[in-house]
Amino acid sequence: MIDDLRDFIAACDRHGLLHRIDAPVDWNLELSHIATLNEDAGGPALLFERVRGSALPVLASAFTTSRRMAVCLEEDPDTTICELARKWKTRLAGGSDVLPRVVKDAPVLSNVAVGEAVDLLKFPSPHFYPGDGGRYIGTAHYLVCRDPDSDWINLGTYRVQLQGRNLVTVMIARGKDAEIIYRKYAARGQKMPVAIVIGADPLHFLVSSTHVGTGVSEYGVIGALRGRPVEVFESDLTGLMLPAKAEIILEGWLDLDDLREEGPLGEFTGYYSSAKGTSGVGMEPTITIERVLHRDDPVFWISTIGKPVNDCHMIQAINRSAMLWHELETRKIPGISGVYVLPESCGWFWAVVSIRQMYPGHSNLVGLTAIAHYGLKGVILVDDDIAADDLGRVWWALSVRFDPKRSIQIIDRGRASALDPSLDRSSRYIMSKVIMDACIPFEWDVKPREVTLDATTLRSVARRWSEFGLPATSAIERLLAAGDTAEDRPEGS
Repeated sequence: MIDDLRDFIAACDRHGLLHRIDAPVDWNLELSHIATLNEDAGGPALLFERVRGSALPVLASAFTTSRRMAVCLEEDPDTTICELARKWKTRLAGGSDVLPRVVKDAPVLSNVAVGEAVDLLKFPSPHFYPGDGGRYIGTAHYLVCRDPDSDWINLGTYRVQLQGRNLVTVMIARGKDAEIIYRKYAARGQKMPVAIVIGADPLHFLVSSTHVGTGVSEYGVIGALRGRPVEVFESDLTGLMLPAKAEIILEGWLDLDDLREEGPLGEFTGYYSSAKGTSGVGMEPTITIERVLHRDDPVFWISTIGKPVNDCHMIQAINRSAMLWHELETRKIPGISGVYVLPESCGWFWAVVSIRQMYPGHSNLVGLTAIAHYGLKGVILVDDDIAADDLGRVWWALSVRFDPKRSIQIIDRGRASALDPSLDRSSRYIMSKVIMDACIPFEWDVKPREVTLDATTLRSVARRWSEFGLPATSAIERLLAAGDTAEDRPEGS
């Protein structure tokens, strides 16, 4: 089982998916550059054990392959993103209201620094890229806050810049849950109690980046995905329910009247991009950190952000694939065979949906429903003989089942991300969207006849595969698994 970051690191180690670096590394550019080169090569998770100026090890590249994402979800490392998304939405189908369990003994309370003893500079917060505006203490973390009207606890991931010994700034985009909540505190003339959690169960970080719905607590979603409640304790400082097994928690108050320069940061799009202006520097609210909690020998966790594919894109790919699939099924749309938001599209902008068509206009209904998903600028629809994550076949469908005049729909006004560099800075919250329907029209009386292989011969060849001296493939394994059918068994077996 994986209940904290240490469990995840140990599991990656067992599967040969972790590499420890004991050579000294500088937090200023060097650490991030090593991690980025490793990620570009499809390398393992990295644990930097000697970082200048800090006694803490740093975990990087944790989620940059689907294998480690599968480990996080307690699945076989060979499970694909599309299959992980299927399992995710299936677990949520039973409800996302698994309440957290309050405990008294929390490992994160082992070490406490309050007031003048708070020193955020002891943490190995990286300076990632030369054009960044400073060091970022929060890139693989989440912010905990509570709605003052309903007591709804929200977890959300918003970048956090180090500003001093006990000060950070947080950039929360317009319309995000935490922005809606902190406006309520501002209307009351109050500061918002918050906690920044670094290094809890890695599923917490994954879910905190997910659009689960206003009023829905991510703790309940995590509990549903894990099949067991999240263990939390009630903070006697902020009153927030916080994860008991986190590595590090920073507690304090967010002040909308104390705005400081924040940014730029090389974002998940691979650009310095925002609605702030050409410099990417904006004035963002400050959080004064009143207390730091941490476990004995804590692990500091970072994500490199930047160009695809890194942690951020893999996280978005899995959670957006799962949640889009869940939304389609929640709308009672039948025939959804697969959903895949591409990591290469920053895990954000393009989705492929595979459909078993049942009536005229079925694929169009799926496309119109899917394209409303926040941030998507394009949806590609394919028939269910093509897996959503089989991109070679998707391109084939776009070539032989797709007619631009018939198959494209443009949506003029949809909700956009302010970080999308393809949009003019004067209009960063509205964009056009496109549906590309590469399905064979259901209503055609005569459909194209596809070249197919003979099923009996395929099974025979699969059984003899080892004779040919060829390596086993997933397709051969599927054929062998499906081959033990009634027609293949001896009579009476």
